[in-house]
Amino acid sequence: MNRRPLGRSELVIEPLVLGGNVFGWTVDEQLGFQILDAYVDEGFTAIDTAQGYPNWVPGNPPGMSETIIGKWLKARGNREQVHIITKINSGRDPKGLSAEAIKTGIEDSLKRLQTDYIDLYFSHWPAQDCTHEETLEAYDVLIRAGKVRVIGASNYDAAMMKAAQDTAIVKSLPRYEVTQPLYNLYDREQFEALRPFLLENEVGAITYYSLAAGFLTGKYRSKDDLGKSQRGGGSEKYLNDKGFKILAALDAIAGETGAAPSEIALAWLIAQPGVSAPIASATSIEQVKSLARGVRLNLSPHAVERLDLAGETR
Repeated sequence: MNRRPLGRSELVIEPLVLGGNVFGWTVDEQLGFQILDAYVDEGFTAIDTAQGYPNWVPGNPPGMSETIIGKWLKARGNREQVHIITKINSGRDPKGLSAEAIKTGIEDSLKRLQTDYIDLYFSHWPAQDCTHEETLEAYDVLIRAGKVRVIGASNYDAAMMKAAQDTAIVKSLPRYEVTQPLYNLYDREQFEALRPFLLENEVGAITYYSLAAGFLTGKYRSKDDLGKSQRGGGSEKYLNDKGFKILAALDAIAGETGAAPSEIALAWLIAQPGVSAPIASATSIEQVKSLARGVRLNLSPHAVERLDLAGETR
């Protein structure tokens, strides 16, 4: 399994990041521990969460996902063996990347995660009332204090990334080494518009919605299937001609390779230029094993081309 650097930073990870958005939602603490154990047993180290996961669940305290991961880290005593990724401004607050918000947010996340540092800290969403200079200066303080190793920007387009990078250069501040864009076989526009900037500037990309809210597993093929899980509603927008064309291509390659559609979709992602690793969540140990098979699967150039054509944006 080829490990991949994240931008120009010191961080090097395997080509899979475990999504923690389900912890405290469709996965409780006990099952979460089992999933995390299975994931590291497969040889992976990077775990993604956020201060806002899953705050959408009624009655949840803030940052339940971070809390579950923190309890697991303490129970296993393996903090130095894993890479913890979390994010600030999950609520899309216009002031959510201010110096004060970052100062408060990092302390809350560190407390919930029961650690004294974060490997990769993301601006989850842009904050229009905050300048890049203010935000990067606040991150510089955290990096110098040893509370954060590397910073990244999620949901930033190329213009935002360039503006932030220019500020970092002019003001001698840390730059965003990693992005976290939406990208999968169906949703391609955001990342493919950003990719030239990433390649030119050696910025890594950890993609989210890598399986299109579960649609690329093949589980949801009609509106009648959407009730199969709590997350099924997120796949309804993919039930159209383009989505069905992608599923047909995945099914055909599955028949040729013996791999599951979700595994093929992940293999396609890690074959894409500019992708460091996809994020994917799991609600069972078997799903963890399937994710591992997917990122270890080498698709033929012809298979990659067929998938490209099935999901093309033109």
